[in-house]
Amino acid sequence: MADRTVLHCMPLPRRLISLGPDATVHEAALVMTRANCGSCLVLDPAGELVGIVTERDLMTRVLARALDPARTPLAAVMTRQPRCVPPDMAVADAVVIMIERGFRHLPVVAANGKLLGVFSARDALPREVGTALSLADFHEQVNDARL
Repeated sequence: MADRTVLHCMPLPRRLISLGPDATVHEAALVMTRANCGSCLVLDPAGELVGIVTERDLMTRVLARALDPARTPLAAVMTRQPRCVPPDMAVADAVVIMIERGFRHLPVVAANGKLLGVFSARDALPREVGTALSLADFHEQVNDARL
């Protein structure tokens, strides 16, 4: 059986939740809440991806620092130039990236640069999560052996 890809595991319909870098944290929280999703892409006026804001960012970069959500622009708290993955990447490989880098959301971008959506940890199936954990352990063992 072929590995499932990130595109196949993303829920339908694939809606892009996005705002500009000058939008406020409060606006992002409202958009994310209405869409029931854990991230918001940040696009410049030309529609290019410049960042991502996640639930964790809102907690660690806004609430924990006591910033005013109504006055804080996304540009001040977003993760700039987020790691993106192609739509045909195997889910297990995407989950390995998430585990190794501490991410929960990966923008999915086609070869032509078109944003297709966001793959989240919750989109991964238990089977692939188990495979990814095994791969991450293997990578750690290989890295330890090199030292």
